This record gives sequence, C-alpha cells and structure tokens, in this order.
Amino acid sequence: MSPLNKQQLEIIRDERATQIKQASLKVFARYGYSGTKTSMIASEAGISEGLIYRYFSSKEELFNTLIQELLEDASRELENLHQLQGSPYEQIKAVTENMLDEANRNAFILIQTTRMDEDIPQKATENLKKYSADTLIDLLLPIFVKGQESGEFYEEDPCRLASWYFSIVNSICMQEWGKEEYGMPSVEVLMRILKKN
Repeated sequence: MSPLNKQQLEIIRDERATQIKQASLKVFARYGYSGTKTSMIASEAGISEGLIYRYFSSKEELFNTLIQELLEDASRELENLHQLQGSPYEQIKAVTENMLDEANRNAFILIQTTRMDEDIPQKATENLKKYSADTLIDLLLPIFVKGQESGEFYEEDPCRLASWYFSIVNSICMQEWGKEEYGMPSVEVLMRILKKN
C-alpha cells in the first residue's frame, strides 16, 4: 500500500476537523460552553479525546472557531438572500425554513444561548458583538421594506416588524418540542405574522 500524498492527508485532516466541529456543535448547543468537556465532544464524535488536541489547542479555541464560522456563515447567507429568486415573502420564507430545519437547529440554538451566556471566551464575545442580532436583522430590512412596498407585508416600522418576527422564530427554535401532539409550527403559520392578506 502506497503512502498517502500531501493532498490526501490534507483532505483527511479537513474531514476530521469537520467531524470534531460537528460533534462539538451538538454538545455545546446542549450543555453550553461551561457545561461542555472535551471528553463529551470526543464521545459524540466517536474519537479519542487526545485527537481533538491535534486539531484544536483547547476547548476555548474550538469554541471560538465554531462561533466565528457560524456567525460568518449566517451573515453571508443573509447578505446573499436578496439574490434568491422570488418575492420578499418567498425570500423570508426561505430564511425561516433554514432556521427551523433540523440540520441547522443546533447552530441556531448555540448562537442564541451563547448570546445570553456571560461565561464565554473573550474572542467569542467580540464576534457576537461584531455580528449582533441587530446587525443580522439589518441585512434583512431591505427585503421587509420591499415586501411592504409590494403589499405582501403589513405596514409597520420594518425594523420592528423584522424584530418581532425573528423574536418569535427564535423563541420557537429554543423550545424543546418533545410532545408530538404539538410539534413545531409550520413555516406557513409563522409567515402569517407578516402577510398582509
């Protein structure tokens, strides 16, 4: 068997780092920064605890990296939202579907709980200030204004309308929906909060 070349080793390294970040996302979202131990992340990832330290120097570095990447991804997605096909209603619906999607829920929960947590690393605090909730909502305001101009959305201060809407979506995402008889509301139900007719 021939030895792996540099490119193959780099691919393996990237895949392993992604595996660690995905596992840490689940654990941090569930237990917060202070309640998470690297042994818990290793168990979730199905790897040895020592392997984490080959990729990240500490739990703090892993957490900071994860928070920064999640915030950058969210900002990039919102900045590019206006490029999506469809009306403002359809564009905001796409964001809402993404936020409620099971695959993205842990990321959303982690960002929201980290915003409320005072016991997090300084670098994470700085990133949260840079990508504040208001800053992210500001990226959506042109779509809300356009939706009002087209008659799709209620006439209301667009900043307040966006803030109210995403406060409701945030609250829903943060709930534990263990009871099947209730479950998560559909995106269509949530969108009625905005829709004029």
